[in-house]
Amino acid sequence: MAVPPERLLILGGTTEAAQLARAVHAELADRFTVITSLAGRLPPRQTPPGRLRIGGFGGAEGLGRFLSAEGISVVIDATHPFASTISQNAATACSAAGIPRILLVRPPWQQEPGDRWLPVDSLDAAARLLPALARRAFLTTGPGGINAFAALAEVWFLVRLFTPAAAPLPLAQHAVIVARPPFTLAGERALIETHRIDAMVTKQSGGPTDAKLQAARQAAIPVIMIQRPTPPAGAQVPTVEAALAWLGGRA
Repeated sequence: MAVPPERLLILGGTTEAAQLARAVHAELADRFTVITSLAGRLPPRQTPPGRLRIGGFGGAEGLGRFLSAEGISVVIDATHPFASTISQNAATACSAAGIPRILLVRPPWQQEPGDRWLPVDSLDAAARLLPALARRAFLTTGPGGINAFAALAEVWFLVRLFTPAAAPLPLAQHAVIVARPPFTLAGERALIETHRIDAMVTKQSGGPTDAKLQAARQAAIPVIMIQRPTPPAGAQVPTVEAALAWLGGRA
């Protein structure tokens, strides 16, 4: 009698999560059916193979109920490095249910010669540091990071968002551009030059070489780099290939 496929939950929202869903479908479809879960803040560029679920779970308890109801046997957390709440909820729910879980965590960016990075541990720390560095800043921390800079009336901000803001931004001086990656080096250089940017604030998201960091290096402007939160305890892999190998190696 054929053994039914296991049910894999991929916590997604990243390029790596979509790549993993496609890889499992292509190479391990006889062993796993895939459910990809997205928070729903951005529509997916392409629908991943398998079932797509959009929306929150209702905390660790809600995720635990979902795991039980759906018969999930393995979880791969491929969320963004700064999505600390869902990662912690996944760790808690999987531990309680005895379900294997692994983190797919993209490697952080590495500083290169010419970079002027200033690492900080939080958005608030970035806001405290910024006025001493700049009067015109490129803010690429996402919509959840803007409030930390609301008191900096003396700084003009160029704010990049992936989707239009739902409400006016709490910044005294600013302009907004709405665009989604990938971005080009030429385009990032043009933004810095056109808007006379003299500092950048971003998160240590990692992944492939980032055009905005290359542009900042070439323009010799400082980059306030917000460091990642500490991920929950558990096994980690840095690439889709490693996650696929871990999954394929399960007895």
